[in-house]
Amino acid sequence: MSSDAAASATAIPPRSRQRAYIRALVVLDTTILGLAVFGGYLARFGGDEARGSEIPYALVAPGLVLVWLLSLKVQRCYDDRVLGVGADEYRRVTTGSLRLAGTIAIVGYIADVGVSRGFLGISFAAGTVGLVAARFAARKRLHAARARGGGWSRRVLAVGDTAHVLELVHTLRREPYAGYQVVGACIPDALLAPVPQRLGDVPVVGSFRRIPEAAAIIGADTVAVTASGELTATRLRRLGWQLEGTGVDLVVAPALTDVAGPRIHTRPVAGLPLIHVEAPEFRGLRKFVKGFVDRAVSFAGLALALPALAVIAIAIKLDSRGPVIFRQIRVGQGGREFGVYKFRTMVVNADAMLAELASKNETDGLLFKMRQDPRVTRVGRFLRKWSLDELPQLANVLFGNMSLVGPRPPLPSEVARYDGDVARRLLVKPGMTGLWQVSGRSDLSWEDGIRLDLYYVENWSLATDLTILWKTFGAVIGSRGAY
Repeated sequence: MSSDAAASATAIPPRSRQRAYIRALVVLDTTILGLAVFGGYLARFGGDEARGSEIPYALVAPGLVLVWLLSLKVQRCYDDRVLGVGADEYRRVTTGSLRLAGTIAIVGYIADVGVSRGFLGISFAAGTVGLVAARFAARKRLHAARARGGGWSRRVLAVGDTAHVLELVHTLRREPYAGYQVVGACIPDALLAPVPQRLGDVPVVGSFRRIPEAAAIIGADTVAVTASGELTATRLRRLGWQLEGTGVDLVVAPALTDVAGPRIHTRPVAGLPLIHVEAPEFRGLRKFVKGFVDRAVSFAGLALALPALAVIAIAIKLDSRGPVIFRQIRVGQGGREFGVYKFRTMVVNADAMLAELASKNETDGLLFKMRQDPRVTRVGRFLRKWSLDELPQLANVLFGNMSLVGPRPPLPSEVARYDGDVARRLLVKPGMTGLWQVSGRSDLSWEDGIRLDLYYVENWSLATDLTILWKTFGAVIGSRGAY
């Protein structure tokens, strides 16, 4: 094992950081629930005691807070495996609150207990929203702490073949906020060199024969097993036995790339946990609902944005000559071409100037991107920074050519050079925003942009769309990758 790995192990902070974060969440949840219940009481009774009521609200209010916290505990809302990443944390918080509300309503009706429905309704509504908002704020602080380092991430020992370990390292580093930091690797015996070696900047600390020892030496609290021909079911089962009681978690990363959790189902068959991967869904009721929501939101958005659209149009007209709206042919679902609408942000002869600027392209692949593009007007630079130039695309969504969320709408020249895999982007409608928008926009490489688009095509869901729309506001406000 390399000496730097051993040195890093001695410098790691205790695992108590995770427990401290959970304790802080309990305090935060208790505060939110206390305020919600107290607010419900004030809203229902106006600060006066509930005269004429046999219900002792002075005891009911704190009792409700305690039972609510117990409900969150039962729903495993403090499980560190779901904290800080994914939508499962929010789902559990919401489920725990709603189930408690339903239980109290049923028990109150059966027992004929006259607790004020207004008090309960206001308390549960405010408490549920407050819990989700507080968890979101706490998660942002946790992500910032993980980005700074200092022991807020799990220390991972990656186990598997060289190629799969490198892929796992790349995947986890792509999303550091998830809280997994690879600090060492174990590879098959046949691949070990007589001298210490590294996989990139990850030290190789042992073989499959010494996984528990290697985890202890480098201070890993998680062993992540990826694909390898030498890791049989028997060896993996024995590894689980060896890690029992050590405080080290064992996770298995299946050799499935870019397949989201909702499509993966584990079903025991003949004693084997078979992983079933469902086919992507490109039609049906969910697609109908998505289309209905797209049109309803785009219609409302256009109506509300009319004053802003008028101001932007006037500013463009005063800034430079040319039309206000720029119409460009793009390729949509099924390879059908349509005209996408945007506010004009460039000079009128921008296409003619492209050949002269081709050598200054700052991105790879089929796109042209340039941070200081001389073709962009003064007003256009402002519109691009805040993504206001894309507001007219609400009309494309209303007409059914685009969706609110989807892959980036490509140019016909790009589609002409697509290979078989990239062409799968055309199985769904392009979107005003998407994973590419919330992951860096123009800062992304061509390969990463395609990967994100294909991931969305294969794994889209209504919940994912809502998450992307929420994250889009943060990406726009932060102006990440906008130029």
